[in-house]
Amino acid sequence: MAEHNELGRLGEEEACRYLTHLDYRLLDRNWRCGHLEIDLVAEDFGEVVFVEVKTRRDESFADAADAVTLEKKRRLLRAAHAYLAQKQLDQPFRFDIITVVGSRPPFRLTHLQNAYSAESVNYRLQLRKHGH
Repeated sequence: MAEHNELGRLGEEEACRYLTHLDYRLLDRNWRCGHLEIDLVAEDFGEVVFVEVKTRRDESFADAADAVTLEKKRRLLRAAHAYLAQKQLDQPFRFDIITVVGSRPPFRLTHLQNAYSAESVNYRLQLRKHGH
């Protein structure tokens, strides 16, 4: 396995441990539907949480959360809707980002709850379409 893939796997493991420590219930990991993927799906007090995990050796080039671009958010939004439909879930949901920074444990972990919403992604897409 390539070194960056191994670091990504370690980052996801760290994010899973963190969420379970906070009493989130993990529903799925690396869920796929066609070309869509969600790193982690969890439940927190009846709310489905779609988690994008970004692992970086360091953040000297850019903040790890910045890697979740508008296009990535749009794909995650589509994936979330596909997940909810496939699992026949009708409950509130949110999008979180967990960044894991370091080359090995102990990692520095940051959890951005409600990092973005479907409304904000759609609004930004509309602005982009209209040249703003």
